Amino acid sequence: MKIIFAGTPEFAAVSLNALIDQNHEVCAVYTQPDRPAGRGRKLQPSPVKAVATEHDIPVFQPKNFKENGAIEQLKALEPDLMIVAAYGLLLPPDVLSTPKLGCINIHASLLPRWRGAAPIHRAILAGDKITGITIMQMDKGLDTGDMLHKLVINIEPDETSEQLHDRLSELGSQALLEALPSIENGSITATAQNSAEKTYAAKLEKKEAVIDWELPAIEIERKIRAFNSWPVAQTALDGKQLRIWQAEIAQSNSDKPAGTIICADGKTLEVATGDGALSLLELQLPGKKRIPASALMNSRNLMGASLG
Repeated sequence: MKIIFAGTPEFAAVSLNALIDQNHEVCAVYTQPDRPAGRGRKLQPSPVKAVATEHDIPVFQPKNFKENGAIEQLKALEPDLMIVAAYGLLLPPDVLSTPKLGCINIHASLLPRWRGAAPIHRAILAGDKITGITIMQMDKGLDTGDMLHKLVINIEPDETSEQLHDRLSELGSQALLEALPSIENGSITATAQNSAEKTYAAKLEKKEAVIDWELPAIEIERKIRAFNSWPVAQTALDGKQLRIWQAEIAQSNSDKPAGTIICADGKTLEVATGDGALSLLELQLPGKKRIPASALMNSRNLMGASLG
């Protein structure tokens, strides 16, 4: 098959590498335009572009498919299949219908649960026990197409979004390679999604990272894991931002107001919540490196202080 691969971040680059390693014919790669990054704000290629360039695969970076000649350019490639993974652009009907076998998507959830932009983070926030990869036939809806193949994994109790992302990246490439032979020979079975079971994984916003200490400890702990490594859960200490990278549910109970530090004995830093307490493990002050909570306690008296 002549394959076009469309993707942008590292999640997609893992699958592109897998295709190349298995000697599939990737005739072109589509990815987002280069973006400024780092302190110098120099233009940086996406991880997918970096892989394509390394293997001398032609790269196309339209801002959208309304650009003059963008769709004609794609049609001229005469692809059999287009594989999409976290591309970041909506594909119009003219693009979806161009490949002989259509367009398939590598989606990081068990559809129809968590359609949308942030399925990994939303699964952790919701306390889901399992997640996985769905290979889906794309249509004009948002992650609404028929399901072709699924792989399931457990979400570990202490797993962060970054850790789960890395595992799902590898699982995505595995699911793709498993599905391709039956897609090519037409033997794969497509299963319609049950829209009554759908949930929507809205894009993350920075404001969501601010901790409401009135919430139960279990919900705050999920938020800290879900927002690691972006946008990172945060609160205020003495009027300054305090980022919380890691925490765990404590066994303590307290009648102190939510957000009050109820233990700061040099080893354990515990905060009262709306239900239960949370033990903070790894923190970061503005302009500083991430540190163990014990290091912060060694530098100041925190007992009785309020967060938020």
